[in-house]
Amino acid sequence: MKLVARAAIAAATVVVASQAMASITFYEGEGFRGRAATVDNAVPNLREIRFNDRAGSVIVDRGRWEVCEHANFQGRCALLRRGNYDSLRSTGLEWQISSVRPAGQRRYDFEPQASVAPVYQYRQRPGERTYEVPVAWSRAVVTQQGSQQRCWVEKQQVPVAAQSSSNAGGAIIGGIVGGILGHQVGKGSGRDAATVAGAVTGAVVGNNVAGGGSSQPGYATQDVQRCENVPTTAAPAYYEVAYNFRGAEHRIQMAAPPGNTIIVNERGEPRM
Repeated sequence: MKLVARAAIAAATVVVASQAMASITFYEGEGFRGRAATVDNAVPNLREIRFNDRAGSVIVDRGRWEVCEHANFQGRCALLRRGNYDSLRSTGLEWQISSVRPAGQRRYDFEPQASVAPVYQYRQRPGERTYEVPVAWSRAVVTQQGSQQRCWVEKQQVPVAAQSSSNAGGAIIGGIVGGILGHQVGKGSGRDAATVAGAVTGAVVGNNVAGGGSSQPGYATQDVQRCENVPTTAAPAYYEVAYNFRGAEHRIQMAAPPGNTIIVNERGEPRM
């Protein structure tokens, strides 16, 4: 009997210790931003810690937790396991959690998948005091810059080889006719000269009659592709931000451009 009693006491001690080690942290905004509150035991009404219907994201450091939309663990409830929940939208309980307690062994309708990725480093820690300080300067940092080729097609007139309008058939026929006429004009050597002259003249006349003797260059329209290099600028990879706190300059990298001020903790570390 004593052995059984000791074993029961030891088991109860383990359960109590495991529950005491469990903790869950609620954040007002998504992505672990805004005011935070840590719970390590059952809270039937989060109004007690001024966090009723305010949780937008959650980090479960240890244990399994039941979160419910109404006080005293009423209404819809979800099981949150160890990990990071940068948004509670998948549970339908975003900004609607009113009670929380260590989860039992019963089955839950909502068991969203936790993320094991590193938590946003600039999140505010529970109970951490913060200060608002002005931003000294900021600049966008672009890691990739270059150019790309832009091409298009346009119509263009291009010259083509000139085509002679002379007609060989007309020149031959004109030459024969001219030669016959010249042969009939003179006598002796004069007849021969007249024959040659008539042939030449007839050839010229025949060529002009057939094609006018003109030779003009031509033009044709065709598609021509043209290209040019257009400079491109990539979006900023990050923003480098500087601020002064308690006499020391601090520099950080942010994914979005900052405002006129930034929130920091007592060591000057950013908290957003």
